[in-house]
Amino acid sequence: MSQDDLINGGILIEEKLAEFRVKVNVQDAYAGPVITRYEVQPAVGVRGGQVVSLMKDLARVLGVASIRVVETIPGKTCMGLELPNPHRQMIRLSEVLSSEIFQSHTSKLAMALGKDIIGAPVVADLAKAPHILVAGTTGSGKSVGVNAMILSLLYRATPDEVRFVMIDPKMLELSIYDGIPHLLAPVVTDMKLAANALSWCVGEMERRYHLMSGLRVRNLAGYNQKVREAIDAGEPLVDTFSPAQDDPAPLSPLPYIVVVVDELADLMMVSGKKIEELIARLAQKARAAGIHLILATQRPSVDVITGLIKANIPTRIAFQVSSKIDSRTILDQMGAECLLGQGDMLYLPPGTGYPQRVHGAFVADDEVYAVAEHLKQFGEPHYVDGVLDGMADAEDGGTEVDRFGDESDPLYDDAVAFVISSRRASISAVQRQLRIGYNRAARLVEQMEASGLVSPMESNGSRTVLVPARQE
Repeated sequence: MSQDDLINGGILIEEKLAEFRVKVNVQDAYAGPVITRYEVQPAVGVRGGQVVSLMKDLARVLGVASIRVVETIPGKTCMGLELPNPHRQMIRLSEVLSSEIFQSHTSKLAMALGKDIIGAPVVADLAKAPHILVAGTTGSGKSVGVNAMILSLLYRATPDEVRFVMIDPKMLELSIYDGIPHLLAPVVTDMKLAANALSWCVGEMERRYHLMSGLRVRNLAGYNQKVREAIDAGEPLVDTFSPAQDDPAPLSPLPYIVVVVDELADLMMVSGKKIEELIARLAQKARAAGIHLILATQRPSVDVITGLIKANIPTRIAFQVSSKIDSRTILDQMGAECLLGQGDMLYLPPGTGYPQRVHGAFVADDEVYAVAEHLKQFGEPHYVDGVLDGMADAEDGGTEVDRFGDESDPLYDDAVAFVISSRRASISAVQRQLRIGYNRAARLVEQMEASGLVSPMESNGSRTVLVPARQE
């Protein structure tokens, strides 16, 4: 838009609001690829709520689809009115990927989101997020946005640096990535297996915490640095938590794990309480272990995006939604119902209450397919055993969803005898003593809790053995 168009637009806004007896002064205007923001200063005695209440009427008299009001612009005393441009520019993912801000970013988990209201590239760091909640109705550009995030990660990182667990209830959106070398397991389309995949991630998170505590580091980056230094020095470290204690495996650098769920609503419908608990555990603790979540849904209602999930996922992205209630559910504030669709989003970074308007980068289906086919040329994916079995060790029977019907594990009696004699109800201690995987050891301890042998986990993470020691 030309400077004259911006000046005329500002004058028109002042005139139309004056017709409704609301006096404002347009102080500045910024034209971007999709919208133009006018910064307006209400006159003395004019409340911001009066301006907000007139937005539908103002949109009608100006002949635009919708107007979004920014009641507070950080660092300024004015309000913002965002009007759609007559002609919308297409923002390509390649433009953001080739930008200096993305190319110079040091994180392996940098994601290209799109461009802001003045056309500057916007890049988010998933490592700092550390989890992202995405919501938007059909046609809002949500699936394209998720594809852009995934392609950004594939663009920067090798399979040794970032691995994916993809859950796709629709069987259409993420299945295109099936077979790429970055996957930990085939793309999950069966929702019963999805709970197993998330349960494996929880077990892997706990395993990584044990490894990091053994090396006295605070995050995955510190762990990988210590392991690489030991390998370079010719003295590789060994896994003290390996089931084979006689011949422990040497430690190697661990990749980041990104869990992508394309339709959370369908997942919650099949096994809601279990999924909610697993997601909450990952969201609370998985950041330091290098495990990150990208959760997308087209139905941002409170039974899908529960309070427990929202409390632990600070970074939100809202595409166009159908109502103010849905906008409040995802962002805790209104505004997403006024978006334009087709990739227009509000990005709420962690630690701030002010969403940033971003126009999402577009990537066509044939481009996604071409990238996936190109990656498949570099070799077959090395799937990790047990990801979809709900266990970390192959000898364990049943799935995590089944939990424990009765004390059917053949090692249960041995585990009880060890806990009573040692007076330690520690999952890692049971794991080392019986030389089993973490998930199986955790289930054995949970069985003991259900049977009243040990107490529930206390605030410091420990459990008390409730039965007296056996007399010799």
